Amino acid sequence: MVSLKDIAKMCNVSPSTVSNVLNGKSSMSDEVKQRVLEAVRETGYQPNYYARNMRTNKSGTIGIIVEDLCQFSSPFIVEMILEFLEKKGYRPILMNLRMYHKLKNTSIEDEDTLCSILEPVVQQMEAVKVEGVIYVAAHCRMLKKVPKLVTKINNNVVYTYAYADSRDNRSIIIDDESGAKDMMDYIISKGHKNIGIIAGTADNFHTIARIKGCQQALFNAGMLFNPDHLLYGEWDMQSGYDQAKKLLKNGEITALWCMNDRMASGAYGAARELGLEIGKDISIAGFDNHELSRSLYPQLTTFELPLYTIGYCAAQALVEELTNEEEEKKDNQPMKCKGRMIIRDSVADLTK
Repeated sequence: MVSLKDIAKMCNVSPSTVSNVLNGKSSMSDEVKQRVLEAVRETGYQPNYYARNMRTNKSGTIGIIVEDLCQFSSPFIVEMILEFLEKKGYRPILMNLRMYHKLKNTSIEDEDTLCSILEPVVQQMEAVKVEGVIYVAAHCRMLKKVPKLVTKINNNVVYTYAYADSRDNRSIIIDDESGAKDMMDYIISKGHKNIGIIAGTADNFHTIARIKGCQQALFNAGMLFNPDHLLYGEWDMQSGYDQAKKLLKNGEITALWCMNDRMASGAYGAARELGLEIGKDISIAGFDNHELSRSLYPQLTTFELPLYTIGYCAAQALVEELTNEEEEKKDNQPMKCKGRMIIRDSVADLTK
């Protein structure tokens, strides 16, 4: 069996040089790197990571726990985490809890059931001695029992798309409030004064923050918030359709802002049934920049979620924590990532 020392001897370099090349941390010439990598290919050498772990007490491995990889936000976050870790020379271990499939009729807020799904994953992460963990939540909420279980692996944990009810862990989340304010500022700038809002469920973290952003924009514009113009939905097309029908029936509303693109697509159907031309007779905007927003006609003005940014910031925060040799007090205030407006043709300009 070929060893690291054998590779070093073949290339006339030190074992530490070979190790540095294989871990992507080498600062030597391209010629030396190429020589080492060619020797590795020719011999079929495989690094013994377990032996190295015992020597250094560092595995170079990061655990990524995803509540549900099929949730629309998760793949984008995970993709950027993987890209960042690859560039930094870390090996990821990705575990998909498949939460929505396994919970079935159980509430996704039931952390006891979630922890029962999570526990064997935690044990596997402990066994391979991952240096840190990035936890990717399927939807935004406060996690109370999950952090207590995950920290059994170690204390280097970053949560994305959710809040960790723990002072020991960092959370990376969407800046919903500023995003909603930007969207409402844009609609107001187009001359709309009677704006209907189709929100998500009333107790949802996204809903609460986005309403706050809307109210701030209205206040800054000297406009009163009309609670009769706010209706709650279930984040789906049907509720967008149903609530839009209610808001549009008296002809007072000139613009509808839906808190996600699926509800906005339902609002499109309601508007058309009422004989309204979208982008002219009625304006509709969404939030998420879901792929369906580009297939609607006219294409939907919306707000792109900073999912790649969340993934990048989570991986960066964890790696910085792992490579910081000095013991410093962590700043564990939630990090809020801001998205961007995607302006298309669904909002009419009444100022012209």
